[in-house]
Amino acid sequence: MSNFQKGFTMIESLVVLSIFMVLTTATVISLKPQHSVLNDEAFLTQLKADLFFAQAYAISHQQEVSVVFSPSNHSYSLLLRSGQDHLLDRSYSTDIELIEGTITLYFKYLHDGTVNKFGTFLIISRDKTYMMTILIGKGRFYVTEQ
Repeated sequence: MSNFQKGFTMIESLVVLSIFMVLTTATVISLKPQHSVLNDEAFLTQLKADLFFAQAYAISHQQEVSVVFSPSNHSYSLLLRSGQDHLLDRSYSTDIELIEGTITLYFKYLHDGTVNKFGTFLIISRDKTYMMTILIGKGRFYVTEQ
């Protein structure tokens, strides 16, 4: 027997490293589209929760709550008493764009939970377009994918 130490050769190590890099790259590439889907879902879920909160606050405190979207700042706010007091300020991803439709990006929940305006506006993300519809009557709303 020779006095050579037993171990891996340089070529064997490079082959294993190359296989690892290929698998890692394939995983990262396949996860990239999932990020935008999760980003959309997170925004829509948060927006719905905030609108439900605004409506519940208006009813429970017998106050008008204004919902004001600021697309240029990628944010929206819930305001009390004609914009003097901020109930909530929320920022969202720059990948999401809001566009007025049949309703402006400003409406109010009245003290009984109804809205002062109704209609639709668009929510555009990298991959999808959604339409938010605010219904006349009890202030209900829903989001549909276009």
